[in-house]
Amino acid sequence: MPTCVLVRHGHSSANASGVLAGWTPGVHLDERGRAQVADVARRLAPIRLARIVSSPLDRCQETATAIAEAQGEGETFGTDGRLGECHYGAWTGRALTELATEPLWSVVQSQPSAAAFPASQEYAAESIPEMAHRAVAAIRELDAQVASEHGERAVWAAVSHGDVIKAVLADAAGAHLDHFQRFEVGPASVSVVRHTSARPFVLVVNDRGGDLGHLVPPAAPTGQADVGGTPD
Repeated sequence: MPTCVLVRHGHSSANASGVLAGWTPGVHLDERGRAQVADVARRLAPIRLARIVSSPLDRCQETATAIAEAQGEGETFGTDGRLGECHYGAWTGRALTELATEPLWSVVQSQPSAAAFPASQEYAAESIPEMAHRAVAAIRELDAQVASEHGERAVWAAVSHGDVIKAVLADAAGAHLDHFQRFEVGPASVSVVRHTSARPFVLVVNDRGGDLGHLVPPAAPTGQADVGGTPD
């Protein structure tokens, strides 16, 4: 099956101010984040991405734009709301230091499968399991589309958010959602999964430097089918 490159958006103004951005409008990459995404776009440029799909939020759209531009003239990207940040409801826009004093914080950290965010009149709210379900469903559905349109050796990119990518990685690793906080996903990092008919494979986690050319799968030997892994 295709190789899915999971790219977290670059450092944003919310990261700099220490607030939980969620779906707050107008949260953009800061100077540090723009430099980060320029670098990750450069690293991905040698790989012909069959598709780029982004969260609808500004910081991801800006990251996806940089990646698409580095792919070549006229390259575009799509948007899928299922790749958007978790809906944090009443927690949206609040300082992380303040949220860390609330009882729900420890649930989010130690038992995220039981964490549901409080409702808000201004912002939608969901649980972490709901977020994980729609994110994993989106990646698997988009992956199947890429396979159908571009072949099983295609490489494509999904630009999203830290918690969303951690949920996808946990699913691919066969880890319980309560363990998804064990995955580190920094700004402008690259993580990679490959879904096969047998099982998913986690190829890269939280990569922030170096050559990414190894992500292009080698051609299968003539007359020999893949069994699920990367040949030595």
